[in-house]
Amino acid sequence: MKAIVVLFTMVGILIAGGFESSEVKNGNFHIYTVDNKDANIRPKMIEDALKSNGFLIGENANIQAELLHIYKEDNFKIYNNISFYHKDITLKLLNKHSDAGVLVPMGMVVYQHIGEDDLHIVVVRADMQAKVIGVKPQELQTLEVAILKVITTLFPTAIHTYNDESKAQPREFLTKYTLDFKDADFEDVREELEENFEEKFTKAGFAMPSYFDLAEGLGKDSPYDFYVTYAICKMDVLRVVIKVNPEVPVLGPCTTMIYKKKNEKKIVMGFASIYNWISSANIEDKVAVDGLLETQRIYEAILKDVTKTNK
Repeated sequence: MKAIVVLFTMVGILIAGGFESSEVKNGNFHIYTVDNKDANIRPKMIEDALKSNGFLIGENANIQAELLHIYKEDNFKIYNNISFYHKDITLKLLNKHSDAGVLVPMGMVVYQHIGEDDLHIVVVRADMQAKVIGVKPQELQTLEVAILKVITTLFPTAIHTYNDESKAQPREFLTKYTLDFKDADFEDVREELEENFEEKFTKAGFAMPSYFDLAEGLGKDSPYDFYVTYAICKMDVLRVVIKVNPEVPVLGPCTTMIYKKKNEKKIVMGFASIYNWISSANIEDKVAVDGLLETQRIYEAILKDVTKTNK
């Protein structure tokens, strides 16, 4: 039932108003730059290094190949988005904080333009992720350190920088909806919900490159009856965003969490708000902004529909 589409993740970003000054300094992205003039470095090397250090891979998506195949665009030698999570650190965090599911999986962008000698590896800072899920940055530092150690061990000469500091932050970091039920069997409710969810996103032109059922990994003492996540993307929006800023898709995959806590008669669905991310990269391109805002609108409409939310 869960189709695995070899596409990739998408990204989200921006809202037209309601901003406050950002607290995050030095930008929201770690950027590592390494010489790849001889083309010896490939994204598979990074995938293998992540696997060797306790990470599970959702997808190592070759976006460069997709852009060339679908849109006949060839601006990159390499453009991959690797979605992943740590099998121990991430799941411990998830058992403690329900909203942490929007980081399962999280993304890493690996890209190199045609005519460029340098390859770039981009990871979201813990500060940004902490704001999205409503925790202190310190709670994500163990995960951040583990990710950065993989990169610096593999590429000890890489130059570490950040993207530009964001000028503002959005009013809403997380979009959530709840499906309440009373006497119905929650497994039946869940099955219908997920089927409707998948059908509507597919009809709307989205791809779902990865799906995780996390129940077993969360352990017998987990506070959840079930917890699943979907990575979701929209290639036409991604294509426009990459032209404006190739680092931004690190904010993908647009992961949707669906879970039910024990002893509760409700199922919660949520995702990191698409329009809350573009401030992180200061995107101003109208075509990109319009596409991303429309994606947020469609996303919300589908979640409202499947949870029977009227607001």
